[in-house]
Amino acid sequence: MSKPSSQKRLTPFRIQSMKGSTPIVCLTAYTTPMARALDAHCDLLLVGDSVGMVLYGLPSTTSVTLDMMIAHGQAVMRGVSRACVIVDLPFGSYQESKEQAFRSAVRIMQETGCDGVKLEGGEEMVETIAFLTARGVPVCGHIGLMPQQVHTAGGYRSLGHNESEIARVRRDARAVGGSGAFAVVIEGMVEPLAREVTASIHAATIGIGASPACDGQILVAEDMLGVFIDFKPKFVKRYADLAQTIEEAASTYADDVRNRRFPAKEHTFDLRPPPP
Repeated sequence: MSKPSSQKRLTPFRIQSMKGSTPIVCLTAYTTPMARALDAHCDLLLVGDSVGMVLYGLPSTTSVTLDMMIAHGQAVMRGVSRACVIVDLPFGSYQESKEQAFRSAVRIMQETGCDGVKLEGGEEMVETIAFLTARGVPVCGHIGLMPQQVHTAGGYRSLGHNESEIARVRRDARAVGGSGAFAVVIEGMVEPLAREVTASIHAATIGIGASPACDGQILVAEDMLGVFIDFKPKFVKRYADLAQTIEEAASTYADDVRNRRFPAKEHTFDLRPPPP
């Protein structure tokens, strides 16, 4: 068994200090094996509530619970030695009050050992973000397309196509960026507006379906790896086609089993001779 790494993990402070310099590399992770595979290459790993759709087959993120996020946060923390780990506050665990948000964030950080939490929302979350950061909870914001609000936002769509949307995004960016968040995820936003937001706030911006001018980029790892056969968002670049690889491997395995080629002799245990 390998010895534990003595390397210090990146902190939220370090992530924010990368703004305007080295691009911040981020991906989602929900399991220990995936965290181990991604850790050396990522500055930040997000245990996103997208786990509900990616691993559980849920239609949206709104059914994800705090216990689910804690379980997956614990799994990811077992697999990291370098990356900063942020865990999503799920729908319903923080919107009621800043005190509720603090209790939920404390549970996540104490029970997982992660480095901070992420929450969705703009102007309406300013008091909550300030309350959390003043009490030692690093917060990553999330503006633009907000999956937890998909039912009231009219579905998954990009923002910034009219003056009303532009004005709202500008207000949200100023509010969240000035409330103490160390970083802000900018999702599903037209490129010029995302570029403007990045230049206008002190927090590091992490784009997903936004602008190459963001301080960092994030994708759902399973999207990037091509795990899904029938769906690819416009903003995703696939760096592998694991769905086909998995399907081909399963087909070969099934064929070997049905034709009794597996297990072969080298995969079975022989009777040991009795001791002398």
